Amino acid sequence: MTSELVLLATDREHEEGEAGHAALDAAFAERGVRSRWVRWDDPAVDWAEAALVAVRSTWDYEDRLEDFLAWAEGVGPTLLHGADVFRWNTDKAYLVELAGLGSVPVVPTEVPATVEELRAAVARVRPAVVKPRVGAGGRGLVVVRDGSWEPTGEPGSWVVQPLVPSVQQEGEESVFVIDGRAVSQVHKVAGASDVRVHEEYGGTSAPAALSPEAASVAEAAAAATSRLVGREIVYARIDLLRHEGRLAVSEVEVTEPGLYLDVIPDNGRLFADAVVSRL
Repeated sequence: MTSELVLLATDREHEEGEAGHAALDAAFAERGVRSRWVRWDDPAVDWAEAALVAVRSTWDYEDRLEDFLAWAEGVGPTLLHGADVFRWNTDKAYLVELAGLGSVPVVPTEVPATVEELRAAVARVRPAVVKPRVGAGGRGLVVVRDGSWEPTGEPGSWVVQPLVPSVQQEGEESVFVIDGRAVSQVHKVAGASDVRVHEEYGGTSAPAALSPEAASVAEAAAAATSRLVGREIVYARIDLLRHEGRLAVSEVEVTEPGLYLDVIPDNGRLFADAVVSRL
């Protein structure tokens, strides 16, 4: 076994690794590479001993973003993607920038700076989805259907999108892009009483055949993201919704995209190949 070590950054709630992590652990072992799951905020970790560091399941960053970004800066060049990319990607305002390129369809997104602008944005697209600009796991998402809603949070801390009906009618597609190529797809369906597809809100996920349309949009989104951030995007998960008849990007996750290893174990092999090739 090589002396090279890959550290996989996680959080306190997932100290053993993300769901299905055994598939990824085995993939690294089969390639003769040591890997270890460690908390990103554990002061006892020596990040300098790793040949590469990959962020995997650091899903507590939303309440500690500046700490998380400072940690990423401190890790330095062995960290895949890096702090500048994470700062861009953890602020959902990036969707406006991505849409501005014109090379990939994006769910319409507004970033109102004041409460007045927020109310106006919601009124234009109601029923509207209001999300925190910094957030993970669907937390803080609100669907606004009438004028009685009262906003919460600091001014400028939201994004507004139209409620895309297909999320409940057709579901959402998540496409995994590794080394610039779409490699797999998960079909996610929202729960009966929610628009979120996450399991904690009643959603379900299942492997799906990689469709040419989804693969094309996802690869274009990853390439566009790479142009915007000026860095190679080694791995990403592109979430897609059917909006006005075509698949549109609802999220480009390049910071800590869950690999759904419990649904598609083979993602572990593909992810390990990408990481090992950069050792």
